[in-house]
Amino acid sequence: MKHLSVLIAAIWMTCPVLAQEIQYTKTDSVKVARLLQQAQKLDSAENVVVYFARELKGIPYVAKTLEKNETEKLVVNLRQLDCTTYVENVLALSLCAKNSRKRFEDFCTYLRLIRYRNGEVSYINRLHYFTEWIADNTRMGYVAEVQDPDPPFTGLQKLMINYMSTYPQYYPMLQKNPAWIKGIKAMEDELNGKEYRYIPKNEIANTAIYRETIRSGDIIAIITSRKGLDTSHIGIAVWHKDGLHLLNASSIRHKVVEEPMLLRTYMNRHPSQVGIRIIRIR
Repeated sequence: MKHLSVLIAAIWMTCPVLAQEIQYTKTDSVKVARLLQQAQKLDSAENVVVYFARELKGIPYVAKTLEKNETEKLVVNLRQLDCTTYVENVLALSLCAKNSRKRFEDFCTYLRLIRYRNGEVSYINRLHYFTEWIADNTRMGYVAEVQDPDPPFTGLQKLMINYMSTYPQYYPMLQKNPAWIKGIKAMEDELNGKEYRYIPKNEIANTAIYRETIRSGDIIAIITSRKGLDTSHIGIAVWHKDGLHLLNASSIRHKVVEEPMLLRTYMNRHPSQVGIRIIRIR
């Protein structure tokens, strides 16, 4: 833990040096500052994660917003979001609010630590697979995966991932830089064989044990049966009276929404979606 504190402090001190590597617009920085200022007025009982997740509703869904540069940059884009960048921005805002950090520079530092292994901005160090994202953010002390009790965590996922190294043509920056595939393959091999408990989608229910196990503001990672992948979609859990719903950047609805249908109903419309892993923001 002491080593981790020293690491985070060291990375934090590098923020001014790396400021020129950040890609953003004035609209982004103003929005971050406004959101963090508004959060200071929240009641102490307010769920800050759900608050920020709802504040980003309506932002257009755009895929591959991190893949449009010739070189890797820390992209801050609150004008266009995909499911991963949505969750990353919500987490960075939440960490700022929880730790009384109010500057745009603080937000950028958290986003860098969340998105990249050791906060080092490069394509190879970007946490592409969400399983690795969970592991690294757990190491940083930002999140923790929930894998018990059993039930409801009755499923077991064994990783067999190779999608990026098999289909580099789907990743614009990787296609332009084939030398990076070797590093991506090494990362995939390191993850393969690891096992994680999950909740099967047909077992998700509006019962006391589920409301105790999954909390509003948890990150929901939807695992997939698609060959070579670990997850296919992520979002933020939110309980309604009728059951569990998902706040997410939706490619179907083309924007960030609080899904009106139950998560279970939503997943049953997607045969490849197998179940959910639960990640709690600390």
